Amino acid sequence: MGLARLAELHGVATAYSPSPGVTVPVSDDTVVSVLAALDVDASSPAAVDDALSRAESAAASRLLPPTVVVMTAEDGGEAAALPPALAALPPGTTLRVETERGESVELPRTAPADPAVWARLPLGVHLLAAEAPDGREGRATLVRAPARVPRPPARTHGFLVQLYSLLSARSWGMGDLGDLAELAGWSGRALGAGFVQINPLHAAVPGTPTDPSPYRPSSRSFPDPVHLRIEDVPEYAYVRGADRQRLDALVERAAALRAAVLEEDALIDRDAVWELKRAALEILDTVPLGPGRRAAYCDFLADRGTALEDHATWCALAETHGPRWSQWPAGLRDPRSPETAEARRLLRDRVDFHSRLAWLTDEQLAGASRAARDAGMAVGIVHDLAVGVHPEGADAWARRDAFAAGMSVGAPPDAFNALGQDWGLPPWRPDTLAASGYAPYRDLLKSLLRHAGALRIDHVMGLFRLWWVPEGQRATSGTYVRYDAEAMLAVLALEAHRAGAVVIGEDLGTVEPGVREALERRGVLGTSVLWFERDWQGTGRPLEPGAWRAGCVATATTHDLPSTAARLTGEHVELRHRLGLLGRPLEREQAEDRAEVAEWLGALTRLGLLPEGDGSEEEDIRAVYRFLSRTPARMIGVWLPDTVGDRRPQNLPGTWDQYPNWRLPVADAAGRPVTLDQLTVSPRLHRLMEVLHPH
Repeated sequence: MGLARLAELHGVATAYSPSPGVTVPVSDDTVVSVLAALDVDASSPAAVDDALSRAESAAASRLLPPTVVVMTAEDGGEAAALPPALAALPPGTTLRVETERGESVELPRTAPADPAVWARLPLGVHLLAAEAPDGREGRATLVRAPARVPRPPARTHGFLVQLYSLLSARSWGMGDLGDLAELAGWSGRALGAGFVQINPLHAAVPGTPTDPSPYRPSSRSFPDPVHLRIEDVPEYAYVRGADRQRLDALVERAAALRAAVLEEDALIDRDAVWELKRAALEILDTVPLGPGRRAAYCDFLADRGTALEDHATWCALAETHGPRWSQWPAGLRDPRSPETAEARRLLRDRVDFHSRLAWLTDEQLAGASRAARDAGMAVGIVHDLAVGVHPEGADAWARRDAFAAGMSVGAPPDAFNALGQDWGLPPWRPDTLAASGYAPYRDLLKSLLRHAGALRIDHVMGLFRLWWVPEGQRATSGTYVRYDAEAMLAVLALEAHRAGAVVIGEDLGTVEPGVREALERRGVLGTSVLWFERDWQGTGRPLEPGAWRAGCVATATTHDLPSTAARLTGEHVELRHRLGLLGRPLEREQAEDRAEVAEWLGALTRLGLLPEGDGSEEEDIRAVYRFLSRTPARMIGVWLPDTVGDRRPQNLPGTWDQYPNWRLPVADAAGRPVTLDQLTVSPRLHRLMEVLHPH
């Protein structure tokens, strides 16, 4: 009982439910390991008793928790019901608020029970100080947040695309931010698109080869300069002499790299692209900035502060000592050590180079956002937040205290994966987040929302709980650790409100009861994929379009799923068979797949969405999107490869070197790469988009 109670106090589950009516106990060894990662010693009965006594004593004597959340009521009036921490304050406790703008506000004695008092405080992150009649004092971060995140201003449709896969005649071997601006400008004006949703552009961990997955980055706070359009950097125009010759030679090599992908069936080679772009950026770095550009750069340095300095320092140290910071000299593993400060001084030119790259990338992100707005997009660019970071990356180095050492995020065993999943990403510590007033989380959201019309949060259930797997153990030997969802959602609502950004949660798969409802109350849109939308509580048949939830992005597929063409033709089953990924005989898998497709096509026909015609796969795809347009979904996402009949998934979960994940260009039904320039004049694309934007 003592260990269970101790675990409960720290949000560590001692059992979990993979399906309704099923409860699986968590081993004591796992619970002890997870508590240890939270600096709680539970290695023996005596240690458990001691830790429990200290935890309960601290809770009893504490006047305020580390963070207090007060949200606006959903009707926009007074503050919502006040948190229990305020109601529990002793009568006569005095309260004072130091706002984020430096104002001091003395609250009346009625404040702990009067929502109207808190409603008069400005939205923001403030400091709350309390003094009880017995002399006890307490301080907490006060988060005053709106009830909901912003909503899309109107029902709209847009494209979902992995940016690297969208090459143009100007790309250096992979899609870039110039291509994003062009896609947004064209689709907004010509197709009435309201958004473009892209993959995470987070900075990758350098290496040979670099991990191509955008979901295991070095840093989520800074974008990767591999996405830069070199010719759009203003200093490009001022390169002269021998440097111009070198730069022109790099442009020629980039053209060859592009041609290899588009014409010779080569895979997208991120490392080769970065080799050329880095060399070009080294040349551009020698061009002095003009006075206005220099002032803008200095403003960027001041605005991003310590976070940028840490990121650029990690990049410079990685060039010298390799990308695995855990293997650096001991003094350099601490970003605040004297050794790191000295290394930063010695490497100041490289630190400045990487800081400048962050600025240039930020400028082009702003440019893409501007292009979307100028094209009349209702939402704009939808950026993507990965669930975590690489354990050897810049974020894990710069904020070591915020991550749980020796732990990895994953997923428990379920009906689809009996072995569970280990994603190799260190989780945030809920105690450290709360103690810091959620500063790492707030800073991350601010970074991502700088130039975002919306933010998609991968595995949004992680705002509530995450599956922690102790290092060296199988994914089955993990447990859930709970986060303060009220605080996480409050911070999200506040930062989205400040940015005027919509928020989309990826809530596919197993979702804890109550999570979708909590997200809906806060205005966070969900993700609804056609093939998964069935009447699970009744007939099990495809869900009628009118029964879909309105608060979602409705789509036919995602980057982790087969394209619509592959789904309709059954090619996705054949692909998994060729790679040895099927758990059952091919014939059985194909029979079940054909039955599912036939059921959906029957539903489309019954609704009059699949008119009599040639029975082509192209017409079937249009019918799928006609169905999506019939739902009340606020946003309808068109998987860009669907517009040209691409058969290949961008990522095939469960594979590594067996399949070229994250390295394929958008292609037509025959597997021929299709450029952005060709997409804009594709008759097939325009026939599909007529479904959503008839002229």
